[in-house]
Amino acid sequence: MATWSLLSNHGRALLCLAQDPDLRLRDLAARVGITERRAFDLVNDLTEAGYVIKEKDGRRNTYHVQEHLPLPDGPNDRTLGDILAALI
Repeated sequence: MATWSLLSNHGRALLCLAQDPDLRLRDLAARVGITERRAFDLVNDLTEAGYVIKEKDGRRNTYHVQEHLPLPDGPNDRTLGDILAALI
């Protein structure tokens, strides 16, 4: 049987950050099942796309998921928050 996932790693990272905005990249990587470097890349992708705002707090980061934004590849009448609320 083939292995597959319902959500992409970007989607899984967004879901994790929405649930825990103070999540460390190391912990994000462990939850998603990827390397810490890949978690860094995912968060950078999401930040550059405007779906996550990264706020520096000393040595830690806090992540703010922009739930009001439309889905990147879905119908324009749905927001990221609509999907996250259904999944959380």
